[in-house]
Amino acid sequence: MGFFERYLSVWVGLCIIAGVALGYAFPTLFEHVAALEYAHVNLVVAVLIWLMIYPMMVQIDFGSLKDVGKKPKGLILTLVVNWLIKPFTMALLGWLFFKGLFADWVDPQTATEYIAGMILLGVAPCTAMVFVWSHLTKGDANYTLVQVSINDLIMVVAFAPITALLLGVTDITVPWDTLLLSVVLYVVLPLLAGFITRKQIEKKGPQAVTKLVERFKPFSVCGLLLTIVILFGLQANTILAQPQDIVLIAIPLLIQTYGIFAIAYFAAKRMKLPHNVAAPACMIGTSNFFELAVAVAISLFGLNSGAALATVVGVLVEVPVMLSLVWFANKTRHWFN
Repeated sequence: MGFFERYLSVWVGLCIIAGVALGYAFPTLFEHVAALEYAHVNLVVAVLIWLMIYPMMVQIDFGSLKDVGKKPKGLILTLVVNWLIKPFTMALLGWLFFKGLFADWVDPQTATEYIAGMILLGVAPCTAMVFVWSHLTKGDANYTLVQVSINDLIMVVAFAPITALLLGVTDITVPWDTLLLSVVLYVVLPLLAGFITRKQIEKKGPQAVTKLVERFKPFSVCGLLLTIVILFGLQANTILAQPQDIVLIAIPLLIQTYGIFAIAYFAAKRMKLPHNVAAPACMIGTSNFFELAVAVAISLFGLNSGAALATVVGVLVEVPVMLSLVWFANKTRHWFN
């Protein structure tokens, strides 16, 4: 394990502090960065995520993809957690905290919007960053690709109906431009680049691909750290202006994240999945497609709504929390031997 990876939690903490400090000191700079977006997808963050995903795409052995269907249990786990458990536990936790435990601290209208934002996060399983978490847990790159692809296909038909059911509204408009652009940026293009790169590098021998991926590791970690700085810098004023609300929203989100991971991880162990399938399967169910959630929150409730704020808090807590789960998954690898 390299120097950057060994102390990754330290770098993440420093980047969170740096992001908030820089966002507060140079708000205009981050406003310019925020303006570089299309269909609610920030292009700067997209490039950095692409940088993180690309090395994993190089690892994919396209000739082995046909064998993934012979091990369906990992796919079944992902689908059950993402579509039959996660949206409903998120709605339940939102109602429990903001209609119950936190009812005296948040007015009813704002509480309803916070719950809506949480639901939107719960109905949108991860598309991009899961490749990073899979890479950090030494996941099966081929299997992860198939898991993500199947979830994306289901999301096309299931996102709007489940969201409408849980929000109690019927006029959900899926932002197809955000959904399709994200899939192209985070799956199709890096997959195509990885395929071309692998074909060229394989001509130099069987170890050439491994050596290339090792060389890319520092760049991937730097991409992750820069992403954290930008995300926290973009939301610095919100964090400093509404610290209490940020904490209130973060509490149920943290419980949801760790709870879903625990359910999925326990199930994966009972199903006797190999660790390189189990870890990515649990990461997909735990993390969120925050671009889609933010876009829908803004279109339904407005830019300055509580729903939009809740989805933003989801963005802020996700990276540090997921890195802690990566650490845990790596420490417990022996459970799956």
